[in-house]
Amino acid sequence: MTINELINAIETDSSLIILDVRMPEELTGPLGKIDNVINIPVQQLEKRIGELEIYKDRTIAVICRSGVRSASAQRFLAGMGFNAYNVEGGMVQFRIDEKQA
Repeated sequence: MTINELINAIETDSSLIILDVRMPEELTGPLGKIDNVINIPVQQLEKRIGELEIYKDRTIAVICRSGVRSASAQRFLAGMGFNAYNVEGGMVQFRIDEKQA
């Protein structure tokens, strides 16, 4: 999922779930976070997967800082039957595109 696809989904899909797999302290850092994200660090995802079960029928956009951790998390979620998409470029690209808009 590109940043443009994510922005479009945020604007048009009220059922979209955004899963940020960074550590909690990263969400208050310079890149910040997207409103209404669910934060489960990738290192805790397998242990905390039950928290996402209620969203199994919804689209989940998985984001991190640059797209590496979220790619790993997306593969895990897809393997568990979730409709998950990795956000390419992560929050770094999100902030770059946001400034250009």
